[in-house]
Amino acid sequence: MRILIVEDEEMLADATAEGLRDQAIAVDVSYDGEDALYRTSYNDYDVIVLDRDLPGVHGDDVCRELVRGPSTARILMLTAADEVDDVIEGLSLGADDYLTKPFAFGELVARVRALGRRSAPPLPPVLERGGVRLDPKDRTVTRDGRPVALTNKEFLVLEELLRAEGGVVSVEDLLARAWDDRIDPFSNVVRVIVATLRKKLGDPQVIHTVTGAGYRL
Repeated sequence: MRILIVEDEEMLADATAEGLRDQAIAVDVSYDGEDALYRTSYNDYDVIVLDRDLPGVHGDDVCRELVRGPSTARILMLTAADEVDDVIEGLSLGADDYLTKPFAFGELVARVRALGRRSAPPLPPVLERGGVRLDPKDRTVTRDGRPVALTNKEFLVLEELLRAEGGVVSVEDLLARAWDDRIDPFSNVVRVIVATLRKKLGDPQVIHTVTGAGYRL
């Protein structure tokens, strides 16, 4: 899952982003509405956590623009306005959920994950190919019945390769889905993760490099 936090209180935005990254969620941050609209024009987000009271382009206008446009992201409005009429107004703009400040971080994570499940296409209960079996729900991986312990990033990269069902997944796509925009696009982090995955999954190798295109499983 990749989400965008749009919040002008920079300390709150950064702290929330770090907490979500600890939950293996890729997070980008915008501090104003204009930047949020720019980011959504070239990134595909699963969930957008949107503050209503933003400088420049108001959060309500951001919401309207996102709902009118091609974005399929679910919108969670995050605001200090907690009256019933405020909630109704926010949802009527097209937001999918509404959470008031102050909030419990655990509740935010649960709501983000729930919205992420709604924005993503249905997945089979288990992804399996070439003797590799990945259970997205239990976050477990086996190779020919042998348990394989993976880090969060290794799990995310393997999941993307399995979702492709034998198709090639580019390095750019892996960076977009498993990391956030803080990552250097010229980083060799994907190559490193793939190398450790190959080692952990063992022989015969199931992850193949397609020169100039990416990887396939």
